[in-house]
Amino acid sequence: MSETDFSISKETQSELLKLARNRIVCETSGQSWSYAPPANLPELQLELPAFVTLTKDGRLRGCIGYIQPMGPVWQAVEEMAYSAAFGDPRFPKVTADEVPQLHIEISLLSPMAPITPDAITPFKHGVLVRRGRRSGLFLPQVWEQLPDKTQFMSYLCIEKAGLEADAWLKPDVQLLAFTVFPFEE
Repeated sequence: MSETDFSISKETQSELLKLARNRIVCETSGQSWSYAPPANLPELQLELPAFVTLTKDGRLRGCIGYIQPMGPVWQAVEEMAYSAAFGDPRFPKVTADEVPQLHIEISLLSPMAPITPDAITPFKHGVLVRRGRRSGLFLPQVWEQLPDKTQFMSYLCIEKAGLEADAWLKPDVQLLAFTVFPFEE
């Protein structure tokens, strides 16, 4: 589990997870979609960047997110749930038959801040690497698969940003770190 500096209530977590699942269910079943955030959960109006990660049988099935706030968190989760299920170019669209097997995780991101390679802390920081128009991001949860910092950063550079493995150590590459508040079904 990654460390973070913020959290939201269990009630808001539950509402966001229900929102994400219902958005996917409506799309796969052809139902019309509408959502009105409950007034008794003001945290739904916080402007936070969010990622929605879908897994099926323990394997990634879709993951899409915003790295900057784009409106209230409920709206970000709604849009990212839809995008993770139907717009992640790495996977086919989720089908109605798959929905019961999907596991949903939501990650709310802290603001990003510049960081040096030495200051990156495994299992705490998510990292965005950027050079010119190329960029890539790993959530802190990726440390669970890549616990070695050099391996984590090399894979980030190669697989997500299309850069050379050691680009993260070069002075012309920008590194931004963040923490997440993850919660799941």
